[in-house]
Amino acid sequence: MFEIAVYRFKLLIICVLLFPVFIFGQFKNIQNDVFWNTKDGQPIYSQGGGIFKFTSPTTHKDTYYWYGAEYEEASVYRQNPAVTLKTCTFKAINCYSSTDLVNWTFENTVFTTQNAFPDGKKTWVGRMGVAFVKEINKYALFVQHGSEVLIALANSPTSEFTWHQKINMEPLIGTTNTGDQTVFTDDDGKSYLIYSYGKGRNKIYVSEIGIKDGKVNLLDCTKVFQGESREGNCMFKYQNKYYMAASNIYGWDSSFAYYLVADAIRGPYLPANDMQIMKGSEEDYAHITQTGFFYTIKGTKKETVLYCGDRWADFAGNGLGYNQWFPLSFKENEAYFNSLSSWNLNEKTGEWQVEKDNNYIKNGSFEADRNKIPSNFKPIQAQLLGWKTEVLQGNKISTSDENSPVLNYFNSEEDRKKVIGEKSLQISDKVDFARKISQKIVDSPFVKLEDSRYTLTAKIKNTNGFSELKLFAESGSETFSIAIKDSNVDWRIVTIPNIKIKKGEVQIGILAAAKANSVCLIDDISLVKNR
Repeated sequence: MFEIAVYRFKLLIICVLLFPVFIFGQFKNIQNDVFWNTKDGQPIYSQGGGIFKFTSPTTHKDTYYWYGAEYEEASVYRQNPAVTLKTCTFKAINCYSSTDLVNWTFENTVFTTQNAFPDGKKTWVGRMGVAFVKEINKYALFVQHGSEVLIALANSPTSEFTWHQKINMEPLIGTTNTGDQTVFTDDDGKSYLIYSYGKGRNKIYVSEIGIKDGKVNLLDCTKVFQGESREGNCMFKYQNKYYMAASNIYGWDSSFAYYLVADAIRGPYLPANDMQIMKGSEEDYAHITQTGFFYTIKGTKKETVLYCGDRWADFAGNGLGYNQWFPLSFKENEAYFNSLSSWNLNEKTGEWQVEKDNNYIKNGSFEADRNKIPSNFKPIQAQLLGWKTEVLQGNKISTSDENSPVLNYFNSEEDRKKVIGEKSLQISDKVDFARKISQKIVDSPFVKLEDSRYTLTAKIKNTNGFSELKLFAESGSETFSIAIKDSNVDWRIVTIPNIKIKKGEVQIGILAAAKANSVCLIDDISLVKNR
């Protein structure tokens, strides 16, 4: 009897020890600001696409399928991100599958250059989505193709799509092309093309996908927005509300995430013709992305919207990784963007959590800003996004004065072999100067900055002439700092370990004082919780 009791006690201890591991094991890590690989370590090339849930032809179970374009330049930039590519050359549309939205398997190249260019004439191909058309039991690919929209069909989610027809959008909207587009599938299985006006992109439309005159086509057209120009048009649904989302028309560069809300897919979307900036995206332009597409996870415990941002780094040179994914949060109908470099998703329950190696700095590689700052051109802007520059001595910051110091530096190819992206922070002036550059980090409504020990890291390169050059962090009544006393002709990593953060708040920054024309460059700043 005693032996049985001991056995049961040991079994109970084992179960208790294993249970947290089992629960945590359901949370799987999503790492941003890196290039992604499949489960077997092969590069993922998927830009401007979408995720759709279809029945697997092999397992006959619901499976996530992710479609996106592969461009010739994507592999070139991945191998050498020190050079921004000037051309955009379509190579293929790839299909990946997953059961957890984290680990992906390459399924097939479902659309090739042979499919796309049967006459050999190459053109733009991108911005796509796939819809299941139940009337013909086929899968329809909608993709921008030159100045029109191409529809291609496949017999399964993973088989090759073949040319069906091209549609001229002019009878519907007045331009032959769409500005940007994605495919949205509603809970009832109906799919819609979400797209903008081809010129200026100041109108957004919704069209149902179906059969018309014996062919897959757009059945109708409803204009749901007319206002400021917007691209990256896409839609998601949360708690039975429809959200129309978009970005600014900044080419390959990142921007705020914008949205409108409606009770029905065709609107009215509110506030009418006045897209709102999604809170949380303001300080780093949605973690240096454009709105790509969304996927709503209806878990057993929580409904979570996955923001799948496009970072067109191969053509913008604005960092590492093409795919940046984040969980959205909501306060009633108000969407909130959680800018995270590392987080964990439980696809079954819909829950998510911040990973311990998350970097809490916003715009730490200074890639959000597309222009020299201050900028008097789209957007007109005096300060670096997410950062506050205070002039203690020297020329004032101005968008109109030619004597204004320039706050960012465009990295050389040699620089970019050691730091990330096209830009870094620049501290300099034509006259003797003193300056403070800082960022205040606090609890957000949905992400807590836990009271703990953190490590602040930055890369620094500087000339002679500085009487003061200091990296610092302040929390509570304590200041942690490190002085850079010598010049650094090459990039140097500077670290402040064991920063004690209290009450969910810290200010980090740089203090500098120097002679005229002295220069300090700073890049790749991170603040990570100690393990």
